[in-house]
Amino acid sequence: MPRRYDPERRRRIIDAAIRVAGRDGLAGLSHRSVAAEADVPLGSTTYHFATLDDLLVAALCQTNEGFAGVLGASGVLRDTAGDLATGLARVLGQWLGGDRPGVELEYELYLAALRRPALRPVAAQWTEETAERLAERVDPVTARALLALMDGICLQVLLTGGSYDEEYAREALARLIP
Repeated sequence: MPRRYDPERRRRIIDAAIRVAGRDGLAGLSHRSVAAEADVPLGSTTYHFATLDDLLVAALCQTNEGFAGVLGASGVLRDTAGDLATGLARVLGQWLGGDRPGVELEYELYLAALRRPALRPVAAQWTEETAERLAERVDPVTARALLALMDGICLQVLLTGGSYDEEYAREALARLIP
């Protein structure tokens, strides 16, 4: 039987891994569970991703686009006349209020870098790229501090199940912005 050309298979496998991890957590992720979710042969997952870490790296790269997309689409960093603290607080609210399971998964994958060294370069790259984007409006040290504060606010909301307080976030962010 001739091989079927399937240029989207790799992407479908990554999408399936994200769905499995979102539904079952990282502990439920295996080549077998992803293959079943993607409706591909098991050999396809191991062909494209030799290890689970390889698959997690691809999933983290894809999910990292979530916050970056909301931040980019907001125009906050291009609006040099606007209030940066207000804009960033609004962006956090939009992101946290959007696809909550997607946000939780993005953080779960991001934090998985604590135990999975293969994920650390991807997490570091996301941090670096986001800090560079923030540095378009503030100095690099302030950009890193803003990113750390935004991460902390998001983690507190996600881990406590609390609601996001945009005014608190705006006030806290404003204290860091010269």
